[in-house]
Amino acid sequence: MAYAEKVYKVSKGKKTTKYTWRARYKRPDGTWGSEPGFPTKALAKDWGEQQEAAIREGRWVDPELSRKKFGAFTEEWMAAQKPRGRTEMNRWERLEAHILPKWKDAPLVAINWFDVEAWAREIALTAARSTVRDCVQLMSRILNGAVDKRYLMVNPLAGRRLTGLPADTAPKKSDEDQVAQPEVVLQLARRLGPVYGLHVVTVAWTGLRWEELVGLHRDNALLERRQRHDGGVFTCPVIRVDKDTGALAEYYKRDEHGKRRSYRGLEPPKNDKSARDVDLPPFLAQLLEKHLADWPHEFVFTTRSGKWWWRSEWFRIIRPAADGREERSPGRGRPPSPAWEPLMPGLTMRDLRHTHDSWQEEVGVAPVLGYEQMGHKYPGIKGTYRHATPSMRAHRLAELQSLYERAMRNLGWESIWEG
Repeated sequence: MAYAEKVYKVSKGKKTTKYTWRARYKRPDGTWGSEPGFPTKALAKDWGEQQEAAIREGRWVDPELSRKKFGAFTEEWMAAQKPRGRTEMNRWERLEAHILPKWKDAPLVAINWFDVEAWAREIALTAARSTVRDCVQLMSRILNGAVDKRYLMVNPLAGRRLTGLPADTAPKKSDEDQVAQPEVVLQLARRLGPVYGLHVVTVAWTGLRWEELVGLHRDNALLERRQRHDGGVFTCPVIRVDKDTGALAEYYKRDEHGKRRSYRGLEPPKNDKSARDVDLPPFLAQLLEKHLADWPHEFVFTTRSGKWWWRSEWFRIIRPAADGREERSPGRGRPPSPAWEPLMPGLTMRDLRHTHDSWQEEVGVAPVLGYEQMGHKYPGIKGTYRHATPSMRAHRLAELQSLYERAMRNLGWESIWEG
């Protein structure tokens, strides 16, 4: 049974006549727990009895655990998670840049919505709104873990919605800046040449993610889809995003000492819908077949030496081709470079993925097939009942082929690459 005891204050090493009360209560393991600092005996005893009642009812949270520092529990929580590598990296970036500088030393039990919302409004002055929301959502997930671990009774952030954030001043691309015309894609591909230009064409006409593109093994580049159709068999070439090794991951990991180490390697794709076969229009299948006949490397889209691309290095390649450049004189071991007029300033590989999905909508691709080819989950109950058919696939491929042929006619070209 809980009881209260006096705790005399000490001054200069000597016990004084002043005292407070300490609650004593029986813990679940039979040992005695204590909580000091009560002004009266009644309050101390009442608090101890509340703890014992909570223990009997199975809802007790150890006060010592609830006072654990948020930063220390975050380390524990992160160690218990098993997300994809890049997800883990993104979480650490949010924690180190924004969350831990403010909350590292805060006891779990001291965190409340009022303070978190005020802090969120403050960092929103310098960070994007999406970053602010990610930070608060990550904090809430961590506090959910504290509840599950019985460090807290409730998560004070659960179900709360941020309000009053300042307007997001980050510039946003217009639709025109995110959707390229087929002619622009082909012009960009010609500038980059047949090796690197094929990267651009493939993304625009398939919608592959960057990590799926650079992680594509030649064994998965030109497979065949076969489906019964109209008394015969529908066939088309496909690129397969392998369910086990279909994406190249590029991120940093932490070693046992907490130091960051760069990591690159093949991993499963983003989710189960991302593991898929992407149908290829005839012209692209022919380009890939020709490329692989001369390409000596294991992976289809790499540097000329066969190494996996770093995103930053590819950025250096695509920027002048899309943004334009001034004429460059020959230098030591460097040939002259002609001037390039801007084609589509700011264009990224992600924009080309936007481009592909927009083209699918433009040419009337059945939504269930469009979602499948992009590696997205079709929403709602219709995602269970609707399935892509060979006729849908044939229509999509014919329309994508038509986009290519019309662009080539508009440009007056016989082939993308000269010579």
